[in-house]
Amino acid sequence: MAALLTLPVGPRDHAQGPESAPVTLVEYGDYECPQCGAAHPILGRIRETFGDRLRVVFRHFPLTSSHPNAQHAAEAAEWAATQHAFWPMHDALYGAHKSLSDRRIVELAAALGLPGAGAALAGAWAEHTFIPRVKEDFVSGLGSGVTGTPSFFINGVRHEGGWDEIALAHAIEAEFQRSG
Repeated sequence: MAALLTLPVGPRDHAQGPESAPVTLVEYGDYECPQCGAAHPILGRIRETFGDRLRVVFRHFPLTSSHPNAQHAAEAAEWAATQHAFWPMHDALYGAHKSLSDRRIVELAAALGLPGAGAALAGAWAEHTFIPRVKEDFVSGLGSGVTGTPSFFINGVRHEGGWDEIALAHAIEAEFQRSG
C-alpha cells in the first residue's frame, strides 16, 4: 500500500496554482540536493503543461548530514516568505543548488531586492527564527514515509514512480482520470 500524506495541504503551505485544482502535487525537497535541482525545471514544465488544473506545493526536507547548507537555505526561503517572496527565493536557491553557502544565499536574497538580505537574514539564522517551520515540514515528511528527496505525493498518495517529466505527467494524468 502506498504511503499517505499525514499532514494535509492547507494555508500553512507554499503553493502555486488554485486551491480548487483537481490535482495537488506535494514535493518534499532539499535545496542542496542534486536530484531536487534536476527536478526543479521539470516541475516548472509540469506546472506549465497542466496550468490551473494542478496545484504544486513545496515542503522542506533538508538532509543536513549530506547537504550542510540545506537547512539555512530552507530557513532563507521561509524568511523570504515573510516578504511575499517564497517562490522567487525558492527558484533562486534551486538555480544555485550546486554552490550554496550562507554568503551565496545572502547574495541571492539581495539580488531579489529583499530588504535586510544581509543583517536580517543572518539574524534569523542566529535566532533560529524559522527552524520550527522547517522542522514541521521535515517531521510531516517523516510521518508520511519520506526518506529521501525529492519525494512526491499526488492528491495525498506517495508517487512511487520516476520523477522524470514523462513519469510525473502520466501519474498526474492518471489522477485526473481517477478523480473525474
